Amino acid sequence: MNSKYDILIIGGGAAGFFTAINIVEKNPSCKVAILERGKEVLTKVKVSGGGRCNVTHACFVPNDLVKFYPRGEKELRGPFHQFCSGDTIEWFEKHGVELKIEEDGRMFPVSNSSQTIIDCFTQATKKLGIDILTGQSVQSIFKATDYWKVETNQEIFSCQKLVMATGSNPKIWDLLTEIGHAIIPPVPSLFTFNIKDKRIKDLMGVSAIASVKVKNSKLEASGPLLITHWGMSGPGILRLSAWGARELADKKYLFAIQVNWLNDLTLEEAEEKLKELKLEHSKKAVAKKSPFEFPNRLWESLVFASEISEEIKWADLTKKQLQNLAQQLTQGEFQVNGKSTFKEEFVTAGGIDLKEINFKTMESKIHENLFFAGEIINIDAITGGFNFQNAWTGGYIVAEAI
Repeated sequence: MNSKYDILIIGGGAAGFFTAINIVEKNPSCKVAILERGKEVLTKVKVSGGGRCNVTHACFVPNDLVKFYPRGEKELRGPFHQFCSGDTIEWFEKHGVELKIEEDGRMFPVSNSSQTIIDCFTQATKKLGIDILTGQSVQSIFKATDYWKVETNQEIFSCQKLVMATGSNPKIWDLLTEIGHAIIPPVPSLFTFNIKDKRIKDLMGVSAIASVKVKNSKLEASGPLLITHWGMSGPGILRLSAWGARELADKKYLFAIQVNWLNDLTLEEAEEKLKELKLEHSKKAVAKKSPFEFPNRLWESLVFASEISEEIKWADLTKKQLQNLAQQLTQGEFQVNGKSTFKEEFVTAGGIDLKEINFKTMESKIHENLFFAGEIINIDAITGGFNFQNAWTGGYIVAEAI
């Protein structure tokens, strides 16, 4: 079978759907199809944000928004001036989906369900007559003089313009390499750290605002840190993994981190603070109660790690014990041995080299009428709705250009 379309979109995820809908809304006579290799579309949207779909982030200034992208900061400045988070909110409202802002700036549908976003997209594609073709695994892409030929495991398609929105799909990257595109090799981003250490062994679920440094590197991040049964997670760790994606891959995920549980206090300041506490609470047992803004269980564990036993009172702390405790609180060293994927929200650093894309149109600089949207290109963000915002912005710009 040979099917002819004006525009083919490969990839039935967030970027693919958003691009298709915007194209046909701007050009109702366009014949558009979305090709998806799986049985279902929008699977990543379904699981994102714990099933609530973290649509975007309440950061409305393009120059501030770009700072959340370890890769793509410079390139996204222009696109975000064209379509930013505020435009995303307006777009979804126009399509019957109201969004709400949570305390940390993340934005979700008011319904608290990713199904709302999926329904919005599938209803729009139905209404606009966009064909959704599943089970279509792309085998080859060929550029003829004035059209594109796409061969799947089921049929051969031809189209005037081709949009690639396949996320981090190695097979598609290989096909793009064959037609002359360069791919920055993918490495994981947004992962948690595997750490076996008796100080955190029984502290699952304990969290604290901390700053974390990777030893012998410039990598540093702060934010909520969560202790899990396999090690450490939480926004602070995920941020570090995103900014350090390449460097930590080079280290084969074996490295040491220093954790400052007091976040912004230095070792010297911590010592001073402990000396004040020693005078203030002289008759109380040191291990009994955390004098800082983190849970007692964590405090107790750090106290024991400083060679201070359960019954020792503040007044009886030796100079050495006090220094040990300050050290554990601000420069505790932990050995990282491998990584774990963060929920289902698997994000990669890598993809089409940004130098080969015109960011005014998201069109390939190598082939005319070939466009890209979403995570297929070498852009990724920290967690919080930013990866979706990149998909919406890219899709919108492709639609405008087409």
